Amino acid sequence: MAESLVVRREIQVAAPPATIFAFLTDPEKILRWMGSDAAMEPHPGGLYLLKINGRTARGSFREVVPVHRLAYSFGWDGDADVPPGSGLVEVDLIDRGGGTLVRFAHSGLPNAAEQEGHAKGWTHYLGRLAVAAAGGDPGADLGCHATAGVA
Repeated sequence: MAESLVVRREIQVAAPPATIFAFLTDPEKILRWMGSDAAMEPHPGGLYLLKINGRTARGSFREVVPVHRLAYSFGWDGDADVPPGSGLVEVDLIDRGGGTLVRFAHSGLPNAAEQEGHAKGWTHYLGRLAVAAAGGDPGADLGCHATAGVA
């Protein structure tokens, strides 16, 4: 797979790794920054399910290292280009500077259009995560309607 089809992001968040880990694995906390319904079973083989703006993202957890790392398959129900489980999302949480460096990668995207759309979507949602995990209110999730992918 071409490196150009991987979405990579890093964001510094003013919260400890344990707080961010909870915002990535606890359905109630996830819904504060992304989606309208969630079911999470954060253990290897466990379900990852998130409804976002009328679409359902589905996959399974591959790696769960509490407060340090998550990896899960990712895709969209009913999407031939990015079907459930076709991509891999990896999140590393690094204790740094009184907060956490969130290092994010989404690989397995099939083409440049999907890579671009998911890049816009993840940028949108990681910004909302940073606000919510730091104790703020990111406001209503109106999505990222100008993009494909995570929209």
